[in-house]
Amino acid sequence: MPTAAAVMLQTLAELGVSYLFANFGSDHPAILEALAEARAKGWKVPSVITCPNEMVALSAAHGHALVSGRAQAVLVHVDCGTQALGGAVHNAARARVPVLILAGASPFTQHGELPGSRNEFIHWIQDVFDQRGLVRGYTRYENEIRTGRNIGEMFRRALQFAESDPKGPVYLMIPREVLEEEVPSSAARSPAAPAIAPIALAPASVEMLGQALRSARMPLVVTSYLGRSAAAVRELERLARRLGLGVLESVPHCLNFSADDPLYQGSQWNEQSQNEALAAADVVLVIDADVPWIPLVNQPRKEARIYHIDIDPLKERMPLFGIGADQVFRADAATALAQINAWLNSQSIDENIVAARKTFWQTRHKSRLAELERREQGNGDRITGEILTAALRRYVDAETIILNEGITHNQIITDHLKLTRPGSCFANGGSSLGWHGGAAIGIKLAAPEKTVIALTGDGSYMFSQPATVHWMARQYGTPFLQVIYNNRGWRAPKLSALAIHPSGYASRANTLAVEFDPPPDYGAIAAAAGGAFARKVISRAALDEAIAAALHAVRVEKRAAVLDIWLPHL
Repeated sequence: MPTAAAVMLQTLAELGVSYLFANFGSDHPAILEALAEARAKGWKVPSVITCPNEMVALSAAHGHALVSGRAQAVLVHVDCGTQALGGAVHNAARARVPVLILAGASPFTQHGELPGSRNEFIHWIQDVFDQRGLVRGYTRYENEIRTGRNIGEMFRRALQFAESDPKGPVYLMIPREVLEEEVPSSAARSPAAPAIAPIALAPASVEMLGQALRSARMPLVVTSYLGRSAAAVRELERLARRLGLGVLESVPHCLNFSADDPLYQGSQWNEQSQNEALAAADVVLVIDADVPWIPLVNQPRKEARIYHIDIDPLKERMPLFGIGADQVFRADAATALAQINAWLNSQSIDENIVAARKTFWQTRHKSRLAELERREQGNGDRITGEILTAALRRYVDAETIILNEGITHNQIITDHLKLTRPGSCFANGGSSLGWHGGAAIGIKLAAPEKTVIALTGDGSYMFSQPATVHWMARQYGTPFLQVIYNNRGWRAPKLSALAIHPSGYASRANTLAVEFDPPPDYGAIAAAAGGAFARKVISRAALDEAIAAALHAVRVEKRAAVLDIWLPHL
């Protein structure tokens, strides 16, 4: 009979898992044997992507799922590999991205009672009481597989959790003896376990929301991750244009609304000031947002009515959350917006009110665009984040996907790229840095015809494990362009310190121990690890030629490229 490891691999393939992002260890002999047997016998199993770093492995699966919509598998080594996933698990959980994490476990026998019994000293050292507890706070489901005879059922249940809203990572640990167990081929079979269907609004809720938006003086929509669904973007655009709604992105994970639409009011991140669009609204509809505003410095007017639609409205993994909503609804964004649009078909709409709303939001939109254009002009040969992003914008086409991990340049990147297509831009959804490198590889595997451009701060570049990333990019034919917004240090903690202590010692200090100056030769790291095209740019005059050359390397030469762009220091 086949081993549980062999049945596991075949089950994954049957369930639509295309890739196994693997970091192998002493707990995986049965899997390595099963993979060799699969190659010899022509079994259909997931393609193995060897990942020398666990953060990169899970980030790659995260990136793939953003484009494909399907969970991919990540294989790590016992408790050590599980801990090394830490930051990436946080990102996948906060972004609500489906991922299946598989971890081995130390053998539970030590005298040869079962195949796979302990035979190496590390099997005692890496045996812990609660390995699953390392990720319990971040997973939608976690369990231990105790026998290979129900392995198909266990995998289907785990993936049902991963791919049902609110989506997220799931974790299964499998001891060595279980992987070595001989089981009947029927162990792969089990009852179907489809993802939960999208949740709709109750009819009374549809009417409540429709009436609120129709009767408002100046309604505004605030969203962060509605754009995970292209259908949701289309329904929002339809609703906004029909009723004259302004649309504001708050800490966006993706493109939620076309930047060239006159109703678009831009994005907000960490700015320590009141957003004028938010202050002007008398009805605020929050859809799929974790942080629609920061109440200490920025919030709706006190008399504004607030409604909240979300796949995770309670924010069940957040100890502290509340936006003062008049009513909260758990629903799928695309489904809910389509319901509201359908309800409006039977209602009269005062076109004079809609015209007044559109005029108001369009006036703010034009003023904002003029200010963005002014910031892109600059002076002399110095490169700023605005100038760099505007230059990149000229090379972005319909076949380009942007990853944004610019950190203190996040808002500049979002505002100045001026993207218009759903699925054209993604951020990590969490706050553990270094996501973009692995994510670029995963996205390129999911969409090999696309040009992938990862925009990163210099700090997040170092977090991304560039040696691993660029070795993998060459090994698996996933070239992408990596652009470093290099201000020679961690600007984010500096800004945090100055926000709390604007006139303190930190404001007068010559150094805050957050500088990387002089910095490493970032491009040389990528060139050494994966033969990447590498160039440092310190002059505005050299910027366009460098971008064109780097994209030629990616698109024509099929190798990764790194542009190290020097911006003003911190």
